[in-house]
Amino acid sequence: MSKLLLLILAFVALWWLAKGFRSKDSPPGRTPDAAAEQMVNCAHCGLYLPQSEAVCEGGRYYCCAEHRRLAG
Repeated sequence: MSKLLLLILAFVALWWLAKGFRSKDSPPGRTPDAAAEQMVNCAHCGLYLPQSEAVCEGGRYYCCAEHRRLAG
């Protein structure tokens, strides 16, 4: 009976250690971003938006064509 209890205790200890090592390698809920996108702000209203969604003219970024028209 004591050998069985010792075997179960050893198995639980090994499982607990293995679980601890895996969690240190990759924290839960955090995935590394492959490529974070550059954020820019509208030269007219100051709204921050991804550069790929912005309207660019003359080196300045705008959130929409209307703000680009109003600024120029």
